[in-house]
Amino acid sequence: MPVIDTEHFSHVRRVTDSRFPHEIASILPGEFFVSREPMVVYTVLGSCISACIRDPIAGVGGMNHFMLPAPKAHHSGDAWGGESTRYGSFAMEQLINGILQRGGIKTRLEVKLFGAGKIYEGNIDVGARNTEWVLNYLKAEGLNLAKSDLGDVYPRKVYYFTDSGRVLMKKIEKIKNRTIYDREVAYQHKVEEAQEQPQSDITLF
Repeated sequence: MPVIDTEHFSHVRRVTDSRFPHEIASILPGEFFVSREPMVVYTVLGSCISACIRDPIAGVGGMNHFMLPAPKAHHSGDAWGGESTRYGSFAMEQLINGILQRGGIKTRLEVKLFGAGKIYEGNIDVGARNTEWVLNYLKAEGLNLAKSDLGDVYPRKVYYFTDSGRVLMKKIEKIKNRTIYDREVAYQHKVEEAQEQPQSDITLF
């Protein structure tokens, strides 16, 4: 069995599946997961984005899952706000720092991006906003994009192999229920409510 960083990832649900050679870590919006040992990280994306990042030499990699680029308002002393990993601005830093802390080197990082489907009705395209932000982020950080599948109107299931960088992705073209949509709407409401709360004067990095 892989040696898991239980201090940081004990909350992440892990399962086994005979179809996969490694244990599967299943992450939800606002979560991320990094492993030194071979793992499969799984999530389901609607308008959210997941970055799958690894150092192919060190063999360490992981995935995040974020809904919004950054808080609507940046408060003095707190660039991120409440539950930080809900925002791409912090989720990317958390994932990259987690990889570097486990032996990765930034110049070797391989980045793959998935998600940003337009699953909401109306004129606001949350996925397009997320895509624009994350591509600008990679450019600003000098990170190379190895692969992406962004946009369209479908949710996606993504399985990421941290050791090889292999990705299994399936677009969910026929949604039998509103689970993905309802989950993201509920999470977005939680995010918006948190932004109205007093902010900490501590910046995490």
